[in-house]
Amino acid sequence: MRIFFLLFGFILLARMVSAQDSYWQQAVNYYMDVNLDVNSHRFTGSQRLVYTNNSPDTLRRVFYHLYFNAFQPGSMMDVRSRTIADPDGRVRDRISKLKPEEEGRLLPVNLFQDRMPVSYQVQGTILEVTLHHPILPHSSAVFDMAFEGQVPLQIRRSGRDNKEGIAYSMSQWYPKICAYDRHGWHPEPYVAREFYGTWGRFDVHITLDAAYIVAASGKLLGVNETEMTGKRRSRKAPALKTWHFVADNVHDFMWAADPDYVHKTVQVPDGPLMHFFYVEDSITTESWPQLMAIAPRMVQFLSRQFGKYPYDDFYVIQGGDGGMEYPMSTLITGRRKARSLIGVTLHEMLHSWYQGVLATNESLYAWMDEGFTSYAQAVTSAYLFDEDPNWERSYKGYLSLVKSGLQEPLTTHADHFNTNVAYGIGSYTMGSLVPYQLAYIMGDEVFAAAFRDYFYTWQFRHPEPADFLRIMEKHSGMVLDWFLLDWIGTTKHLDYAITKVEASGDSTLVHLANKNQRPMPVEMLVTYQDGSKERYYLPLLMMFGRKQFADDIPTTTLDPWPWTHPERTVVVPKAKEQIKEIKLDPDMGTLDIDYSNNTWPSTDK
Repeated sequence: MRIFFLLFGFILLARMVSAQDSYWQQAVNYYMDVNLDVNSHRFTGSQRLVYTNNSPDTLRRVFYHLYFNAFQPGSMMDVRSRTIADPDGRVRDRISKLKPEEEGRLLPVNLFQDRMPVSYQVQGTILEVTLHHPILPHSSAVFDMAFEGQVPLQIRRSGRDNKEGIAYSMSQWYPKICAYDRHGWHPEPYVAREFYGTWGRFDVHITLDAAYIVAASGKLLGVNETEMTGKRRSRKAPALKTWHFVADNVHDFMWAADPDYVHKTVQVPDGPLMHFFYVEDSITTESWPQLMAIAPRMVQFLSRQFGKYPYDDFYVIQGGDGGMEYPMSTLITGRRKARSLIGVTLHEMLHSWYQGVLATNESLYAWMDEGFTSYAQAVTSAYLFDEDPNWERSYKGYLSLVKSGLQEPLTTHADHFNTNVAYGIGSYTMGSLVPYQLAYIMGDEVFAAAFRDYFYTWQFRHPEPADFLRIMEKHSGMVLDWFLLDWIGTTKHLDYAITKVEASGDSTLVHLANKNQRPMPVEMLVTYQDGSKERYYLPLLMMFGRKQFADDIPTTTLDPWPWTHPERTVVVPKAKEQIKEIKLDPDMGTLDIDYSNNTWPSTDK
């Protein structure tokens, strides 16, 4: 299986120009009514799904996600968590110990296609549907489903009664049709992480106990109060409320509910209305107002630096088990100090750019979401708190993974990594170092413009690695496939070294070596005894381009260094005794795995 995904990744990373004229994507319109009993934690619902097949393919079956079924003893998520070497501490063996009334369940009661019954089969967290009649290219079908479920005790992202006492975190709660794209269906079982969905409209009515306040990733159109009948009827107050939400051009819908939520808003100038739902206590009453105070400045920077946030609203909702992104919203644990609360909100909101709006297939390319989000978070946090981005910490995380021997190619499917640490450091840290290294290769300003263009060009279009790469190449004027193929598709590392420095008349010969497997353009900084500096720049032959430096350090661009040549000599036209220090990659842009051999005189004790 690993070999398949590695080869698949190489195919997708092959240099190509996106066929704009043939691009297509599916479309969905959900109309849902759900009724939740807060005593039994069970719910019933009806769903009408208008599914538009914009593909050139005839579809003879469809698939749905039934995520809540993962929270049952013996599920794939349960077994994987109990058998992986380093289980997620939030899960471990907790699913295996769930009682029947604590399990998660989501099942269809009946299903119709265009008013005709269809046959279906539930296989764990996937519903496979055999269609009554094919869905032809460029046509639509209407699916009507009655469904029922049980909200699990909160373990991972979704569920009830989280560790901070929030009643309901209702993410991945409804039958959700799987994504279909040019690679076919993506009926990924819910094992641990990452999602992929189809954009459309969600029109949702949620009915539950009137004492509860509901927050959701959509505009609230109204709240209707209704009395219950029978023995539970109350003459003092309505027993139930129905909350009506609509969300347009999103690929998922999340909601949460708690009787003690407070709701506060902050308007971002020329930006979204920020909604904050949380439960007030001695911690949140200090930290959440600080979050609300900094939110406008944060969002304005994000829109300037990375692309304008395209929705009218964003919802920060206390719930879940840490921090998790959803379109227009996030669920976060909220009993945090201000800096932690701001940090988790910043990270999850940035997912609105790289998961909510770009919506890459996270299962296959988690580094394009988690990594780009982590990169943008570091840049934004440095701006907000007047700090330097702590790339050294990211570098050390990458180096620790290399030294552990657990590194796997980032073309590995998100659920198929052998360890959680390989997935985590790979997708988050190594993913964040993709933009970092490209900024080194291209130059900071060129990369920043390209990164914004990537967002604007591919928003609402599910980009893949080749699409990202083409934007970088267009802005830089370079060929860059070599970089992405090695960093994402292999576990190769880089180790440049200064092997020898010797006098040669009035000049100095600096002997360099590429001691490992990955090539990168080399910047060599020479500092002279009088304090002056000079840079020597060695691009790669296969780049077919040059970096333009923005600083005022005198720079000599040398002939390209072919990756096949392990050694190179640079002639510095000054005597050796005039040189104080020579340093390769002084800004650590190449992520060399051994910087001890990058400096002369050697700093290695």
